[in-house]
Amino acid sequence: MKNNSKLLEIYYCLLNKYGHRDWWPSESDFETIIGAILTQNVSWKNAKLAINNLKNSDYLDLYKLQEMEEKEIADLIKSSRFYNQKAKKIKVIVNFIIQNYNGNIESMSKENIHILRIKLLNLWGFGEETVDSIILYACNLPIFVIDSYTKRIFSRLGYVNYNISYSQMQDFFMKNLPEDVYLYNDFHAQIVHLGNICCKKQPLCKECPLEKVCNYSVEYSK
Repeated sequence: MKNNSKLLEIYYCLLNKYGHRDWWPSESDFETIIGAILTQNVSWKNAKLAINNLKNSDYLDLYKLQEMEEKEIADLIKSSRFYNQKAKKIKVIVNFIIQNYNGNIESMSKENIHILRIKLLNLWGFGEETVDSIILYACNLPIFVIDSYTKRIFSRLGYVNYNISYSQMQDFFMKNLPEDVYLYNDFHAQIVHLGNICCKKQPLCKECPLEKVCNYSVEYSK
């Protein structure tokens, strides 16, 4: 694993190219939490359609969702794929917030970050990426979110092995960057954006702002 001295340079290179990503796009912390569930294994476009269905039906509300049947929720979020499972996850997180924090996300955000993470990971259907997205983007607590784009990009850059574990990859970023919610937020958003438009499975290296410092780009262009 390479030294981290270039991590901030990579971030600022992406920032200069693409500007602040203003992520996560939502009107409330609760909407962010629901979005973190709905965007699993699907494009943001389809997840957003599901969110809009909940909004337009006036059901994007903690207590209204608590009263709804899973099937009712599933019918509204079909665009997000795996909608039956996601409806169950929505019920799980809604009940969790109400039972543990009296329905107050601000109170949840005051929980010790390590304790909150353990609690969320113990919920049915909640993995590390979803949990960390909730902690970072909804609770505004400092944790770096890892996804497939992160592993793809930084393994191609030569910083890590692609088979690195989630926790090892997260440690790499958090030990080698200043502890800053805004930085974690925008850096991850920059990574996702780069993965979407350039660093695809079949990369568009010539369009990538990191081409000159990327080991993969050198090999790919041969």
